[in-house]
Amino acid sequence: MAKYMLIKHYRGAPPPVNDVPMDQWSPEEVTAHVEYMNNFAAKLQETGEFVDAQALSESGAWVSSGGQGQPPRVDGPLSEDKDLIAGWMIIDVADYDRAVELAGELSAAPGSGGEPIHEWLELRPFLESPPEADAGS
Repeated sequence: MAKYMLIKHYRGAPPPVNDVPMDQWSPEEVTAHVEYMNNFAAKLQETGEFVDAQALSESGAWVSSGGQGQPPRVDGPLSEDKDLIAGWMIIDVADYDRAVELAGELSAAPGSGGEPIHEWLELRPFLESPPEADAGS
């Protein structure tokens, strides 16, 4: 089994076919979309391929160490960023091909007008072992 993260973006990904922002959907369209996502996750729970999923708010901040004895540095909010993550789902599947198959299915969640969004999802495998340091450095 291999773990992958399917990452949904508010923006930063190539535009989807049904490119109407969610804040312009009717309440019924939002409900249908959320139901699709929940049903998709439930199906993967039944097959043992679901690990976790979370939706993320558009608000947030960058945080970095301020140095020893200093408070953390904060830069934000993020809402103006070019690339903004809307949420993610972690799956544990047999192989890359299955991960691609599931990402394609999730991409077809309904959006405006009840039509599939065909949004681009970022598919990222989990790092299985830390990268090796270059001994020549």
